[in-house]
Amino acid sequence: MTPGSNIPLSTARVAVDVAAPVRLDVSGLLLTADGKVRSDDDFIFYNQPSGPGVTYRSGGGTAPDAIVVDTAAVPPGIEKIVVTASPDAADQTFQGIEPTATIRGADDGSVLATFTPPQLGAETALVVVEIYLRNGAWKARAVGQGYANGLAGIATDFGVSVEEPAAPAPAPAPVQPTQPVQAMPAPTTPPVDPRVAPPAPAAAPAAPTPGAGKINLDKGRVSLQKNQTVSLVKGGQPLLSQVKMGLGWEPAFRGKDIDLDASVIAFGPQRNHVDSCYFGKLSIVNGAIKHSGDNLTGEGGGDDEVIVVDLGRIPQEVTGLVFTVNSFSGQKFTEVAKAYCRLIDAATGEELVRFDLTNAEAQTGVMMAKLIRQFSGEWDMTAMGDFVKSRTVRGMVKPAAQAL
Repeated sequence: MTPGSNIPLSTARVAVDVAAPVRLDVSGLLLTADGKVRSDDDFIFYNQPSGPGVTYRSGGGTAPDAIVVDTAAVPPGIEKIVVTASPDAADQTFQGIEPTATIRGADDGSVLATFTPPQLGAETALVVVEIYLRNGAWKARAVGQGYANGLAGIATDFGVSVEEPAAPAPAPAPVQPTQPVQAMPAPTTPPVDPRVAPPAPAAAPAAPTPGAGKINLDKGRVSLQKNQTVSLVKGGQPLLSQVKMGLGWEPAFRGKDIDLDASVIAFGPQRNHVDSCYFGKLSIVNGAIKHSGDNLTGEGGGDDEVIVVDLGRIPQEVTGLVFTVNSFSGQKFTEVAKAYCRLIDAATGEELVRFDLTNAEAQTGVMMAKLIRQFSGEWDMTAMGDFVKSRTVRGMVKPAAQAL
């Protein structure tokens, strides 16, 4: 699955396990229509492992922990169960240890779908997937929303009361021996995961930071490094407008033409290949994606090939786009200079995002960038710069699907 994609559930009982190279804490929250828990009893984790229709299942350290959802037993009023994960080690982020969620039939273990959130950065907790009710039917959606303030951010965002550490007690005032001191009953609190408590004793829980480590377009043009991601949001609103992906290159040696082909590959929620737009097929998905045509030399200023993408018209069946460049004639990228891709506002001509390819490998294909539709509707652009041995877009489909 890709972020924002969903599948219908073919069985009433599903298990969502989340695996990573490190030990994870996996939790589940039962949410009402307003996106909040009814009480702390709706927070399911290792120290409170069962709730109505939802249970926590430990992997015992040898298998991933899981949240099991029996949709038939979920009480009325609960419309969504979110499955979260955070590294067990304190202060560890998800950078370089992207988790994979596997949605299975709880009774037979059959795999219904898998989801690995795209490149992560400063996130210390994630809403990985959600099981939700829509028009009387239960579905699963890939989310991948990150929080920079750990499980505390997720818990407080969904209405769980996070227990704060008690402030140090003041030194007791001296009392006269004749004055008896009566013990006060200890207050009772609901069971809470101690790891969700904020570190500062007197500080209120920090506000969640969705997509932590991700930048947007509020400050103008963004220059990306490899694996960096920018959200195509400006002023808090998705950039649902027509954009152009311009791709350019120059020969590394003067006087030598180089024929490269820019393409875009469209994928569905299961990383399934929907269609490819290239010099031999200049329009796909009902004209929402169009190619400018083939450039045979790479000479001249400006973009060599342009692919126009109408984000507002991309059908829901398309959740990921991977932009590639290939050398059909077999020339290697070590013979190419100044390769880049840039995202342009088609209406104003303003350059929004740019990625310059700073290294080269002796290969005939490169994945330059990808656009991923998020569950909330906006698109993210991630710089890639990953080289592949392929002279045609057809050979790029499989590695591009794996890179989503």
